[in-house]
Amino acid sequence: MTSDPPARRRQAGPRAVPAAATGNDAEFGDILAVLGQQLGQKAAHVTDPGGRRKLKGIHLEYAADPTTVHDMAGPAGYSLASNWFTQLLAQLAVANSITKSQLCVFLFVAGGQVPGTGIAQYTQQEITDGLNTIAARKGGKMITRSTVNRAVSALCGYNWVEKAGNGRIQINVRLWFQGNSTAQQEVLAEIADRHQNDVQAFPYAVGPTADVQQELDLDFGSDPGISAKKRTG
Repeated sequence: MTSDPPARRRQAGPRAVPAAATGNDAEFGDILAVLGQQLGQKAAHVTDPGGRRKLKGIHLEYAADPTTVHDMAGPAGYSLASNWFTQLLAQLAVANSITKSQLCVFLFVAGGQVPGTGIAQYTQQEITDGLNTIAARKGGKMITRSTVNRAVSALCGYNWVEKAGNGRIQINVRLWFQGNSTAQQEVLAEIADRHQNDVQAFPYAVGPTADVQQELDLDFGSDPGISAKKRTG
C-alpha cells in the first residue's frame, strides 16, 4: 500500500505577477525594451507580454555634444569679449574719444593673449612689427614704435591693460579673455588681489569717459570743408 506524497508547502513571500499584462503595462514594457536596444543596453526584467505588440518607428533625439568647438576663422582660436565693451569701442571711435593707434594696439594685443592667462607676451617692437604686417607688404603708412608706446600708456590709463614686466601685457580679463569661465575667475581674482580689490582700480574701473573728445586720423564722414589739425596717433 502506497501513501500519497506530502502536500507542497506554499512558499512565503509576495505572489508572482502574472506574465500577461494588459493595457498600459504592455505598452510600457515594449517601450523599455525598444529603448534598451536603442541605447545599447539590455533592459532588465523586461519581457514581451504575451508577444502581442511590437512598437515601430521609435525616434530618439540627442542633444548636441557639449564639447563641440566653435567654427572660427584662422588658426589662433577665439576669445570671449564683453558685449558692452565691444559696443563701447565702436562708440568711442565714432566719438573721437580714442585714437586710431590706441584702438589698433588694444585689438592686436587682446587677440594675442596666451589662453587661460589674459597675458600677451609682446614687446612694443613686436606690437609695432605685428601691426605693420600688411602695411609693409603694400608699401602703405606704418605705425611707429613711439606711437605704440604712447598708445600702451593710454590703454593703461583706461584700465584696459596693464604692464606685467618682461615684455608682458596683462589684458583686463573683464573686457576680453581667451579661456573658460573657471580660468577667467581665477585670473580675475589674482588681478583684483594685487590691487587690494579696489573697485576704482584695475580691472574694475574702465575709461575713458565718453565726454573726452580727441582728434584722430579716422574718417567717419566729416565735412571736407572743415580743416582741423589731426592727431597722428
